[in-house]
Amino acid sequence: MSRFTLKVLVFLSLLLALCFFFIVKSNKNDQYPPLSGWMEKFVAVDVRSKPAEFSLQGRNGSNKVFSEWRGKITLVNFWATWCSPCVRELPSLMRLSQKLDNKNFAVVALSQDSSGWRKIIPFIQKNNLHSLPVYLALNGSFLSSFNVRALPTSILFDREGHEIGRLTGHAEWDSAEALELIQHYSKE
Repeated sequence: MSRFTLKVLVFLSLLLALCFFFIVKSNKNDQYPPLSGWMEKFVAVDVRSKPAEFSLQGRNGSNKVFSEWRGKITLVNFWATWCSPCVRELPSLMRLSQKLDNKNFAVVALSQDSSGWRKIIPFIQKNNLHSLPVYLALNGSFLSSFNVRALPTSILFDREGHEIGRLTGHAEWDSAEALELIQHYSKE
């Protein structure tokens, strides 16, 4: 094999590897939205799984099941009144729920307070969170069944109730980058 042929083969191999890199990168960008700002910590799952059905209690004492949100992109936020990053994040969740069309999107602020509504309702009133869709976890195993290791944790679900991904820690959910993330998955 001549030196020229060897150089051509090396060049073509490098060119092919470079093309492959850009094809994979462009396909990945189509599948996942760019994560910037507050959403840099969002981790999309590789395989979407569906959680077991679970019940929540609304402010009026009525029970809801998670499947009632089927057909909507749903953001479930695990929080507690004693969690200062949660308290900081809740107003942005309320504004997000007001900004987006409730026919296609829902926020579920799922309190982990063991004292229940007697602690949550005064907290909502004190912090002027009246329009935040707050629910109470009726069972303490929610955190372990969703593999939640810290508060706050927000999990984004698709229209069929499968987990898209999650963000652990405080985020501004009404920020431009959060809206871009949600709109990306709303197009599916």
